[in-house]
Amino acid sequence: MPLTTFSRRDLLRFSAVGLGTVGLLALSGCATGGTAASGDAAAPATDSTPTDFDFASWSLSEEAAKPSLEAALKAYGSDNGVTATGVTYPYNDYLKQLTLQVRGGQFTGAAHVDLAWLSAFAALGKLRDLGSYAEGRGYTDSALKASQLDGVQYALPWNIGAIGLIANADLFDKAGASMEPQTIEEFEEGLRALKGIGVIPYAASTDVAQLKDIMMWIQTFGGTVVEDDTVTLGDEASVKAVEWYKKLYDEGLISPDVDRFAARNLFAQETAALYDDAPVGVSAVVDAASDPNIVDKMTPMTRPTVKAGDTPVSVFWGGAICVVEGEGEGTAADFAQWITSDPDQVASYFADRGLPPATEAGLASEEVAADPFNVAFAEKITATATSNPLWGYVNYGQMDSAIAEAVQSVLIGKASATDALATAKGTIEGLIS
Repeated sequence: MPLTTFSRRDLLRFSAVGLGTVGLLALSGCATGGTAASGDAAAPATDSTPTDFDFASWSLSEEAAKPSLEAALKAYGSDNGVTATGVTYPYNDYLKQLTLQVRGGQFTGAAHVDLAWLSAFAALGKLRDLGSYAEGRGYTDSALKASQLDGVQYALPWNIGAIGLIANADLFDKAGASMEPQTIEEFEEGLRALKGIGVIPYAASTDVAQLKDIMMWIQTFGGTVVEDDTVTLGDEASVKAVEWYKKLYDEGLISPDVDRFAARNLFAQETAALYDDAPVGVSAVVDAASDPNIVDKMTPMTRPTVKAGDTPVSVFWGGAICVVEGEGEGTAADFAQWITSDPDQVASYFADRGLPPATEAGLASEEVAADPFNVAFAEKITATATSNPLWGYVNYGQMDSAIAEAVQSVLIGKASATDALATAKGTIEGLIS
């Protein structure tokens, strides 16, 4: 396949909005089994006067993100004479808890959603169509498509990027480990060298709550998990990937009970040299760091491949804001539009969080283009990002959990990779049918 060369500005744009329709297929309702019904959402009712509303976001439970969001809620509330009340649950519990609240009619207002969850939320039948709020605001076309299902604008795009490897360049240099390993074998050599200087080589996700990161390694080894509603998990490629992950675990190259938040803290204290994250994690690392200049050591690293020359793997990541029907829905929709597209708010949010915005004007700003970490991340990671193959299925969360539980059972020695993945395959087949 011929390669396309992009400018740095092009790649930075892709880090925020994805790489076109190929990466967005699962978000647009193209998968059939278990996908959300869509097309019948109504536009939000117009509030005659601004009305108090709730805003749900897992970021309100995160120390690094909470101040900027609270400031945004206060600013919007002050300007419009309303009270915008924050609602939050930790990320690992957010989908379950907010789904229960929405289904039971106990939550209305604006809600921050992971793009991977959009199909599941839309299936509840309580989201409003925000198409009219998207018009004339300068959102990129791809960002809008990323927050649609079957052409319905179920959410307004806020930030869209990718998840990939982030390394501490100083620790790699001290260990003599390569920052550009081309193959899995070279990657392993680097991890062993890092272990030799007394740090956790790779703070990979091993806690069951976030073992979904294994998907990137399964894809690296050639696994597809699902193709045209046929579950391929448990094939030779996926088994090899999980067996390899188990090998890293047994050698102490990755550690037990690590989730994204633990990984950030380990990396911030420079007791871990490498971990997986999206650009959103930079501010959390900096806030928790023992070295205030740690950001200068943070270097995006292209994921190694099984064979030199293969396409490196990373997965799209992002968030959008949807509106749940009920009292104050019109004001909530106006808030969603404001926080995702108002130029001053977009600039302020980027300054606080380092997340590329979803508007053309925001992406074209000197502040975004001049950010060295975001530019490098776009070039080394987002340029080859694809969507998670389970996105677009209403039962995505349960499918993801089935894989995570299977991999954890392998890591702790309770099952072989072959048996554990066969169990997960059966669970996923049942959820698709």
